[in-house]
Amino acid sequence: MKTPAEMFDLSGKVAVVTGGSRGIGRAVAEGFATAGADVVIASRKFENCETAAKAIEAATGRRALPVACHVGNWDDCDRLVETVYEELGRCDVLVNNAGMSPLYDDLPSVTEELYAKVHAVNAGGPFRLSVQFGTRMAEGDGGSIINVTTAGSLRPMTFDLPYCMAKAGLNALTLGLAGAWAPKVRANLVLPGAFDTDITKAWPPEQKASAGAANPMGRIGQPEDMVGLCVFLASDASSYINGAQILADGGSYRTL
Repeated sequence: MKTPAEMFDLSGKVAVVTGGSRGIGRAVAEGFATAGADVVIASRKFENCETAAKAIEAATGRRALPVACHVGNWDDCDRLVETVYEELGRCDVLVNNAGMSPLYDDLPSVTEELYAKVHAVNAGGPFRLSVQFGTRMAEGDGGSIINVTTAGSLRPMTFDLPYCMAKAGLNALTLGLAGAWAPKVRANLVLPGAFDTDITKAWPPEQKASAGAANPMGRIGQPEDMVGLCVFLASDASSYINGAQILADGGSYRTL
């Protein structure tokens, strides 16, 4: 029987994190590397990926590969898959973390372009990456797919409705994937509440303050709060966890 330290060890594994250059993705990527994995930092701007990769390599001694990828574009998704297998030869963990939630004045002001872009990034790209990486994982040594959605997908509000709709689609994708390649490939879902990321930085200060004050923990989440959960889902410690939906919201949605 493995010790707890051995179960959480990611040595020899390769983890791909989209939206990995900042926020939750950046924290999770460094957490994986600290646990022993080589990591791929994927995001739209290569220079941001490169900066994050260099910092992670310096801090952990693991390899961190920067790759420019707009996950709303399926050609970019396919190039990411090919690059990972050409450079690192495998993928054991995929974290679909990249997301966007642009502001709008009211529901009638939502344009077709905004709606399509939000769904492409938050749902379409994760579908393509999961299918491509998941198929190869199943053909190889197996793996873990971790989809980062939002607690708001369970109780949508009007101010971010297209985003919550897209993330609800990602919830459904996760449950479908949990049966696609099991038992070799597991798929699980983490649902953050309000976190201190680019999305909440765009909120009015009073909305952000209110979210923290209303939370049982007395604050909103920090990117580092996601690291332990994602390392668990990536590791052998969660080998029987498949199709799970895990809230990471400080208790805000405890009544659901």
